[in-house]
Amino acid sequence: MRLLLEEIGVNARKAKWSLAGVPSGDRNRLLELSAAALESGADRILAENARDADAAEAASVKPALIDRLTLNAERIAGMAGGLRKVAALPDPVGEFFDTRTLPNGLIIGKKRVPLGVVAIIYESRPNVTSDAFGLCFKSGNAVILRGGKEAIRSNAAIVAVIRAALAKAGFDEDVIQLIPDTSRETAAALMKLNKYVDVLIPRGSASLIRSVTDNATIPTIETGVGNCHIYVDESADLSMAERIIVNAKVQRPGVCNACEKIVIHGAVADAFLPRIAAALSAHGVELRGDERAAGIAPAVSVITDPEEWFEEYLDLKIGIKISDSLDDAIRHIRAFTSGHSEAIITESYAASQRFLADIDAAAVYVNASTRFTDGEEFGLGAEIGISTQKLHARGPMGLRELTSYKYVVYGDGQIRG
Repeated sequence: MRLLLEEIGVNARKAKWSLAGVPSGDRNRLLELSAAALESGADRILAENARDADAAEAASVKPALIDRLTLNAERIAGMAGGLRKVAALPDPVGEFFDTRTLPNGLIIGKKRVPLGVVAIIYESRPNVTSDAFGLCFKSGNAVILRGGKEAIRSNAAIVAVIRAALAKAGFDEDVIQLIPDTSRETAAALMKLNKYVDVLIPRGSASLIRSVTDNATIPTIETGVGNCHIYVDESADLSMAERIIVNAKVQRPGVCNACEKIVIHGAVADAFLPRIAAALSAHGVELRGDERAAGIAPAVSVITDPEEWFEEYLDLKIGIKISDSLDDAIRHIRAFTSGHSEAIITESYAASQRFLADIDAAAVYVNASTRFTDGEEFGLGAEIGISTQKLHARGPMGLRELTSYKYVVYGDGQIRG
């Protein structure tokens, strides 16, 4: 397998240079062709996806994760639409910025350039395959994909359709490559392919991301883990709070921007907790919480292991904490946040501004669902992942986040004294 990875790496480096100088219009037309190819190849993709979903169900994979894996006509249309949206976005590659003239007459500026070869290790979300291709191709990068075993058939079908479109349009097919082996050993070997790969992006569970950050010799961007909180302030509109929390937990519980924990101000706990408990229970959500929450709502079972407050459930389960003040709520969220998305529900401008200032996360919300932390929802067309770190990108990563820059300097004979 090491030899195969070496071959994939060599091919990716060659493919990366094949994109250099390709006009933006040509890249956009290829994305349009790829979108049409996904639509025309939908039956093939769905057939392979059904095999993946059946295998996952037989392996007793959690329903929320099977939902992340499962494709249908609507989701394939969404994947194709994502490629078209990316095609319509401004191209960041080649942009000049921060240009200035030095006292010695040198003209110096920055030119935006692709990262190079991007590798992505991800789990059971086949839509990531097309999103990653679209964003990497538009921004001039080659991409190496290593998906999870649950979606290997789906990913292979999607990549085959896209590579056929590339070949038909005269592009190097190896600007997208899928590693066929989903073993941990192959993933570990990919983490050390720094001779060929410029950036490695893990996208999935906390254990996957920790494995990559602990073992990779390639620069890594951490993405995805979302222990997201919604704090219900004492001044909150409780109807709004109920609507937002139900959406953030129930709409798609297996995704990283779903709400995993609620923090409720003690002044409204007696009025709000039974109400939200009933609303969530009606959707099959298991309620967990501290002893105060369990004393107010009998449906809440007590969290006895403090480590659970860190847990990203990715399931129809939610944790509930009662806090006596905004200060206490902020302290709790700071202690357990994964740095993904945090929200406050409040009618107090002062409380909202304090929350925005004191909570450190990639996205911080006032009176809105955490489910909006998404590249498409943020107007990026799609996303390569949601970075929970601070270098070099943070939050939903779109085209600009898949580029770097180089200094460009113009002179007329200057030498350094």
